[in-house]
Amino acid sequence: MNITLLHRKKISVIGAARSGVAVAQLLRSQGANVFVSDSSSAEKLQSSISNLQSEKIEFEVGKHSDHVYNCELMVISPGVPSNALVVLEAQKRSIKVVSELEVSSWFCRSPIVAITGSNGKTTTATLIGRILDHAKKKHVVAGNIGTAFSSIVLELDETDVAVLEVSSFQLDHIGVFRPKISILLNITPDHMDRYDHSMEKYAASKARIFKNQRSDDVLIYNADDEWTNRVVSQAQSRKVAFSIQQKLNEGAFVENEKLVTSLGGVKTEIIDINQIFIKGIHNLYNSMAAALAGQLLGVEADSLQSTLKTFEGVEHRLEFVRELNSVRYYNDSKATNVDSVWYALQAFKEPIVLLLGGRDKGNDYSRLAKLVKKQVKAIVAIGESADKVEQAFRGTSAITKAASMDEAVSTARSLAQSGDVVLLSPACASFDWFKNYEHRGQVFKELVKNL
Repeated sequence: MNITLLHRKKISVIGAARSGVAVAQLLRSQGANVFVSDSSSAEKLQSSISNLQSEKIEFEVGKHSDHVYNCELMVISPGVPSNALVVLEAQKRSIKVVSELEVSSWFCRSPIVAITGSNGKTTTATLIGRILDHAKKKHVVAGNIGTAFSSIVLELDETDVAVLEVSSFQLDHIGVFRPKISILLNITPDHMDRYDHSMEKYAASKARIFKNQRSDDVLIYNADDEWTNRVVSQAQSRKVAFSIQQKLNEGAFVENEKLVTSLGGVKTEIIDINQIFIKGIHNLYNSMAAALAGQLLGVEADSLQSTLKTFEGVEHRLEFVRELNSVRYYNDSKATNVDSVWYALQAFKEPIVLLLGGRDKGNDYSRLAKLVKKQVKAIVAIGESADKVEQAFRGTSAITKAASMDEAVSTARSLAQSGDVVLLSPACASFDWFKNYEHRGQVFKELVKNL
């Protein structure tokens, strides 16, 4: 993209949260005529409105008026789905629609490591950042993880590494976005309501992460994942796999309880898998992907080992909250799909009291049935999907419905006995009761700490 062409170009930005405001400011700094539109109320967007007013950027809230289509380019924030009416209407009018990720990449001078997948994105991106930090390599961690890429991209140069967590919504609207290293962790059912309940469409969206990669770029992917294996055959980049189930000539695998890598014919023992601080099969996969990325970026094995031994994971992802009366409480609020819950349950051997439910995204709970029967002594069904949860697991586990998170935590406490685990792993979005999954996790933690 020739960024000089942005001068005086009419651009509409959809979404006035963190990323929307950041990309509007970025485009305004390049001389574009920017208009920001968000259907949320002014009350919810007070800080955003203040920032837009201070930058003298035109905006509207509470609606998407016809003014949004008076543009040559539409930029959508990460939270805006491809099937949003405003996006569909723009496309109908032949307006080019791109994501905030795409726009930011036009200005990026540093190599990009981009991570996507249905599960594990935040943990893997954070872990790669920690690996680079320990190795004293200049980097930023941004994207869908908290810091908008557009807010920091102009500060980067060729000596930095941009580590980006990337969602399928962002990838739906890329044009030339090209990571030096792309990571595809897994592809399991998620956001089915936004992809016409089609796994083919959802998988194709994830596969766009390597769409523009060339032979001198690298794709790191999960060789044990069915859908990931289906799509990587399209890649033009160098393919480096990771697997728990098989040994690989090129990639990361487990041998004699050790995480081992083989790159360019050089085999390296990284760490005893039992010494990796973050537990669970899913975190072993995340650690493999991060270790490969670290090695490809020049990080030595001893440095990788040190980080893997000490990295405690991320907030709201199997986060230990407290132990009370020999019952351990865990916050896994970021588990917004069924597959995330499947991995979370695998991480424990103790009996589990599971808090499950929220705003359902087209979930099929059947995959959890055997695991729930084996490990979950009781389910506390929460949120809009409580009835669906109750119906799905009737006869599999004891089920109690709760009308609030406060009631859910109190109920879980009464059901748990010494040696049990109380686990918030909802498999659903949080927007029925909360602003987002972070808010849900924070409320849960506060209630647990006050028990």
